[in-house]
Amino acid sequence: MVVEAWLARAAAARPRHTALQTPAGSWSYAELLAAARSGAAELAQRGAGAGERVAIALPPSLAFAQALHACMLLGAVAVPLDPRLTAGERAHVLKGASIVLDEPLRAPGPAGGRPRSPAAADGLGSRAEEDEGLEPGHDLAAAAVVIHTSGTTSSPRPVELTYGNFLWSALGSAVALGVHPDERWLCAMPVSHVGGLSILLRSAIYATTAVVHERFQTERVLAALRGGEVTVVSLVATTLARLLDAGLRQPPRLRCALTGGGAVGTRLLERACAAGVPVSLTYGLTEACSQVTTTPIAAVEGGGRSSRPLFCARVRIAADGEVMVAGPIVAPGSRDSDGWLRTGDLGAFDEAGGLRLTGRKAEVIVSGGENVAPAEVEAVLEQHPDVLEAAVVPRADGRWGEAVTAIVVARPGHAIDREALRGHCTRALAPYKVPKQILVSEGPLPRTGSGKLLRRRLR
Repeated sequence: MVVEAWLARAAAARPRHTALQTPAGSWSYAELLAAARSGAAELAQRGAGAGERVAIALPPSLAFAQALHACMLLGAVAVPLDPRLTAGERAHVLKGASIVLDEPLRAPGPAGGRPRSPAAADGLGSRAEEDEGLEPGHDLAAAAVVIHTSGTTSSPRPVELTYGNFLWSALGSAVALGVHPDERWLCAMPVSHVGGLSILLRSAIYATTAVVHERFQTERVLAALRGGEVTVVSLVATTLARLLDAGLRQPPRLRCALTGGGAVGTRLLERACAAGVPVSLTYGLTEACSQVTTTPIAAVEGGGRSSRPLFCARVRIAADGEVMVAGPIVAPGSRDSDGWLRTGDLGAFDEAGGLRLTGRKAEVIVSGGENVAPAEVEAVLEQHPDVLEAAVVPRADGRWGEAVTAIVVARPGHAIDREALRGHCTRALAPYKVPKQILVSEGPLPRTGSGKLLRRRLR
């Protein structure tokens, strides 16, 4: 099935509406379309064509968005690349790419394509309308993007996501969260991960505004939220905590702080609710094009923690507790022969039919013959008022086989009392789940750009 190209459709419908806002400047939809057309022509001159992989090694910016949409106009497959990768990591991700963009593509307009004022878009608006229907459509079965998994327990793996995956993901998210014509979704996440990239593409599908920051900076995000620039923001537990620590309260236009990327502690959610921050919990993964389940804001405010599948996602629990996902959001190459994605996550349904995650299958610690999910223990540790963040890993042990070991970071101005923390765990966990050893880290725990713990660096 072929559908109208998203960017051309948005530019025809709302040519002067802001497509992208960044600290360096903004582009309307007409300007973004003109820049993407210019970029597509340049890529074609450099040998890119339909189906070719084009690596985009640019930070979140107008230039990244131009390159992304240029690939889509051309039918090339975009491969977002984190510019912070080492040479070895970069080589792994670049396999199969025919072109690597380390510098911005040329953009039309004055001064070499610098962002123009809204008034400068007027002429482009008429051009977008005149050219309506001339842009090639998107074949929903075709590959649009290759995203590499975050590599929390192993090396990053490439996942080929189709136009259909992104379209259904956008529709599912819209049903779960709603979409306003004046939506302004803040992306302060890496666009080399599916969570950040989806914001740019969903906004183009909705013809709404993506507010893009190059990286998460607490004061900049706080200012955007306090100033009413943002209606939706995507966060992880650590970034939500930083905003609350910095004094975020009652953001005036924010209707949803979509928070995921790992476990979100009960105490953190209670702080967010007390501060008037409307949190919606989400569970997703690269192979399912971001969101799979979402917890309504009202449920979180009422103490709910489980989340319901998007209308276009089917979720079931295997006999061993593994979460399985099916539906048009799942990457074709990630499905087993029966059509289901084995996520590697462990979970269960509650009495209301909501999904509650309990950990990762590959991360289960077998201690004295008992299975321990690190995420469950971490959630308890992070409920303690002295603990900022925690990680639980196995350590070889002659008696237990694997000993449950906790690594914790203290909140600023607090100190960790190991015995008090162990007592806190004893009151909430079965004895075999209580950490045998508690280590205190002076620095932050290693995480991916999307906020997930890098457990392989802790073992």
